[in-house]
Amino acid sequence: MKIVAGLGNPGAQYAGTRHNVGFMVLHRLTDETFRPAFHGELAETRLENEKILLFKPLTYMNLSGQAVAPLAAYYKVSPADILVICDDMDLPPGRLRMRAKGSAGGHNGLKSIIAALGGEGFWRLRVGVGRSLFDDPARHVLKRFMAEETETMAAAMTRAAEAAVLWCRGRGGEAMNIYNRDPLNISESKAEEI
Repeated sequence: MKIVAGLGNPGAQYAGTRHNVGFMVLHRLTDETFRPAFHGELAETRLENEKILLFKPLTYMNLSGQAVAPLAAYYKVSPADILVICDDMDLPPGRLRMRAKGSAGGHNGLKSIIAALGGEGFWRLRVGVGRSLFDDPARHVLKRFMAEETETMAAAMTRAAEAAVLWCRGRGGEAMNIYNRDPLNISESKAEEI
C-alpha cells in the first residue's frame, strides 16, 4: 500500500492557487470521488494489484502533518511508501524535482509532515511555481497563475501525475531521472514508454 498526498489549502478561495498544485495533481490521477477521512479527503485506487491512497489534507498547509501522520499510522504505511506533492517557489514555473528524502527547504507543509512522521524519509515531488519580484512569498503562493503561465503549469501538473504513477509502480529512481530534467529536454519517446 502507498500514500500519495497532495498538499494545498481547503476552500473555494484557494482553489487554483499556486499553493494548491498538490490538490490539482491528485485530480489528474483519478476520477474517483474523494471522501472525508483523517482531517482530509481520501480516494482509493489500485495500480498493478497495489492499493494506492490519494489524500488531500484539509488542515491548511502549515498543519499538513496532522492529517498525513494519522492516515499513515492507521494503514501502517511506512514513510518510504509516502509521496508528498507540493509547490516550490525556488523552482521556475513548470520544473519538477522528485527526491526520496530531504529537508523541508522552507516549505511549511513539508516541515509539518517531517515533524509529525518523526523524520525526513518520505518521498516528495515539488512542482515549481516560481517567485515574484513584487509580492512577498506568503501572498505569492496564494495567487492564481497568470494567463501566460497556464499552459506551462497544466503541462507540469500532467508530468507530475505521470511521475507519481511511475513512483507508485516502484520506479521512483527512474521517475527522478526522467522528470527532474528540464521539461523541454524530455523526449516524447521516453515519456511514451511509461
